[in-house]
Amino acid sequence: MHVVVNAAMSADGKLSSRRREQIAISGADDFDRVDRLRADSDAVMVGVGTVLADDPSLTVDDPDRQAARTSEGKPANPARVVADSRVRTPPDARLLDDQAATYLLVSEAAPTDFIEEMEEAGAYVIATGEDRVDLTTALAKLEGEGVDQLMVEGGGELIAGLFAEGLVDELSVFVGPTIIGGRDAPTLADGDGFVEEFPALTLQSVERVDDGVLLRWTV
Repeated sequence: MHVVVNAAMSADGKLSSRRREQIAISGADDFDRVDRLRADSDAVMVGVGTVLADDPSLTVDDPDRQAARTSEGKPANPARVVADSRVRTPPDARLLDDQAATYLLVSEAAPTDFIEEMEEAGAYVIATGEDRVDLTTALAKLEGEGVDQLMVEGGGELIAGLFAEGLVDELSVFVGPTIIGGRDAPTLADGDGFVEEFPALTLQSVERVDDGVLLRWTV
């Protein structure tokens, strides 16, 4: 599986404010780039915090790109994947609609009634790990379901976990012309952080997009 992390952050490295509300950091050109990357992926993944804050659909916006996918024998939209160790996904979340398949990653400690509720809402539930989702095993199971390219859109806890497990192949970051600040505002890679072995990146390209810059690295 090829894992591409994509994010937009402020000039000071924040994904959102301390309120963890959706903030428009990039512009039309970057939105189009993200839509193209979604269309090129087999699945799009977020953490449950992103679901609660933004209620995203994670579908392709451009009808021509949807048509191109169906002409290749693919679903119009990539599958959606949610990492939810603490079973907080609401049953009325937009990504549980019928626009695409949705996989919900939970730990083996997830209550049976929650799993049943999610399955009734249309999700395919994958349970791995004792108390937290085992990302390595979960992604292997997704690969077994035909996910060859996985696009990850955040948030910071999920991205940090993927880097910690050595699962990221590419990182694309749009840096916007905004300062958000705040010690409690989410960053690109949250969690406990790294103190000894730090993920090393190789810069592949720098491109001006909208009023910001797009940075692409390989891991």
